[in-house]
Amino acid sequence: MKNWIIKEEWFNNQEITANENRFLCGNGYLGIRGALEEFQKEKLPAVNLSGIYDRVGDGWREPLNAPNPLYTRMKVDGEYYFLPEKEPVSHTQELDFKHGLVRRHTTFHTKRGSVTVESEHFASMADCHLIGMRYIVMADFHADLEIQTGIDGDVWDIHGPHYDDVRFEQKDKRILVDAITHEKKEHVCVAEQYRTQAPHEHKTKEEERRSLHRICVVTDINKPVVIEKMAAVYTTNDCENPQSASEELVAESMELGYEKQRKRHIDCWEKLWSTSKVEIEGDEEAEKELNYSLYHLLSIAPYHAESQSIPARGLSGQTYKGAVFWDTEMFMLDFFINTQPKVARTLLKYRIDTLAGAEQKAKSYGYSGAFYAWESQEGGYDACSDYNVTDVFTNRPMRTYFKDKQIHISGAVVYGLIHYVNSTGDTSILYEGGAKTILSCAMFYDSRMIERVHSGVYELCDVIGPDEYHERVNNNSYTNRLAGFVLTEAVRILSQSREDEKLAEALGEADCEYWEKRFKEDTEKLVQKKPGTNGVIEQFDGYFQLEDTTVDTVRSRLLNEKEYWGGAYGVASDTQIIKQADVVTQLVMFPEDFSRKIAWDNWNYYEPRTEHGSSLSACMYGILACDCENPDAAYPFFRKSAAADLKGGGKEWAGNVYIGGTHPAAAGGAYMTAIKGFAGITMEDGQIKAHPHLPDGWEKMRFSIFYQGERYEICVTANGTEIKSMGHYKISGHCGDF
Repeated sequence: MKNWIIKEEWFNNQEITANENRFLCGNGYLGIRGALEEFQKEKLPAVNLSGIYDRVGDGWREPLNAPNPLYTRMKVDGEYYFLPEKEPVSHTQELDFKHGLVRRHTTFHTKRGSVTVESEHFASMADCHLIGMRYIVMADFHADLEIQTGIDGDVWDIHGPHYDDVRFEQKDKRILVDAITHEKKEHVCVAEQYRTQAPHEHKTKEEERRSLHRICVVTDINKPVVIEKMAAVYTTNDCENPQSASEELVAESMELGYEKQRKRHIDCWEKLWSTSKVEIEGDEEAEKELNYSLYHLLSIAPYHAESQSIPARGLSGQTYKGAVFWDTEMFMLDFFINTQPKVARTLLKYRIDTLAGAEQKAKSYGYSGAFYAWESQEGGYDACSDYNVTDVFTNRPMRTYFKDKQIHISGAVVYGLIHYVNSTGDTSILYEGGAKTILSCAMFYDSRMIERVHSGVYELCDVIGPDEYHERVNNNSYTNRLAGFVLTEAVRILSQSREDEKLAEALGEADCEYWEKRFKEDTEKLVQKKPGTNGVIEQFDGYFQLEDTTVDTVRSRLLNEKEYWGGAYGVASDTQIIKQADVVTQLVMFPEDFSRKIAWDNWNYYEPRTEHGSSLSACMYGILACDCENPDAAYPFFRKSAAADLKGGGKEWAGNVYIGGTHPAAAGGAYMTAIKGFAGITMEDGQIKAHPHLPDGWEKMRFSIFYQGERYEICVTANGTEIKSMGHYKISGHCGDF
């Protein structure tokens, strides 16, 4: 690929928050929104941390944003120059997404001449606790320059403030911050230190919740003043003494120097891309969009952990409470299984290790087994509220049932586990809690079913499928099919346990014979939707009796552009208009169930009735179109998924609440559309097979896949496919080391 740079060559005040998502960098432990160094909290800068949460009052629990060690402003001749307060002569911001480097170049006119600021920063992929920044100022006159750089502890929060106390300590050119959370009194510690070659006067400056170095110098004409700084972030989740750890890492990093730390970081990115990039000949724009999407997935993968998952908005902030949704297993996991299998294992270990939380949730509703959190935080705690939507007319919270009724989440966990085992051959995860997880999810569905009197069939009633515009429906086709899959896999695991002592031990004291018989009966009796005479599968009981109209007609009924389409009184609730792919997702997941003709009949029926109100929707229509040998119909859905964060345009605000951020599930969906859809990659009889459906103009695709203990390089053309083994690997290591 030739061009790994995205760039904006102007400053638009209306694009600040969108650009902070576009220019995000991260390393799985932390994500740095692409804010300019001078921005304070009203502009939404953030160093978002993974896996640590806090709650204040009645607000939602959400992940923490660390004190910002990149904060920097400058004065020239005693006057501040920074965006957006001063209009620039020129401004460029760019991201090198091959190497995770964010840069800016801004020139201001002053009373005596021009001053230019250049900067670069990165979240180190070589050490997840480390952040590096270089800040350069150059003037075409002898400027009286003051650079203020340090740590901003006045942190942006959606439902905060989360730090009851922010303590600063200064040691020469080093600043330390110890921020103490509200809920659990956890410590988030940040240390930073700078170095400059210019002769200067150094002082410190204390502001409320902000500690700054003041670097004062008279510049030489057109000679740069260069400041290099390193920062480290640790929390009490990481170690016993995070303040000492952050201080020690900064000292070590400064000794090594910015350039060497930068090179270590770049080397890690090169290793990641060696197994992750997708090359497309014949469509440079699509190639760039796809790999930019993959950059976002690589930036938020928890390399540092053995058991952790990825939130729905990645590490772009506190939106959606930093919670883990079904997005991870259903939309992101494919990419990591194929390119970074150790990360895939880490994501699934998170679900295994939060099984107790899922079982507690099921018990709280009166069910057995494991009902996984719809919005999962640490320990499997379900952060989902009973009131997720505010009525725009009354300003009152509206009761929603995402937490209670989206029971397909447990099926997504099992689907991900089975997919991982089948692809990697790593059965050890079953012995480490995976088998017990599958059994417990099957027990949940068993306890959730009802049998109508004299009917002889089992049903799953009062549920919500992927289409959230229709709540509390009966026998959602997707949910029932997924529950049947879980029960079938549980039967297989129980049967295997008779021959596998380790598997039997992993299942604990479960009465395997009893549950195997019971799950078989469940599978046989559970309602499974069949196509009608027109080939279309009814999404749920009574769906075809709803008003059959168009998306535009329903949209025209809105009295307020922000009102919710679903729920009890939503404009779509009594119509066949759906939020996102539902039956279509089922057909993508289980292509063996029905013929291509049936699949295409459903594509043609449901797509015009889909509002695509979720970034998860487009990819499923893209994949199914490819399965039906119509790649040109798939292409616009692929581009929509791949460009979700590059082009923006999604909803960023709900009233006064920020709901923007990156869309890693759309990124994963773009990857699946490319690999499963256009390249037609399937696993058949223990081998990789390709059934290409390349769009018009695509000449060739090249990519790598890890499968069953080997790494393969694959080259797909319209005329044939080359699949070459590159040798064996072990699921271990970091940053692409296998």
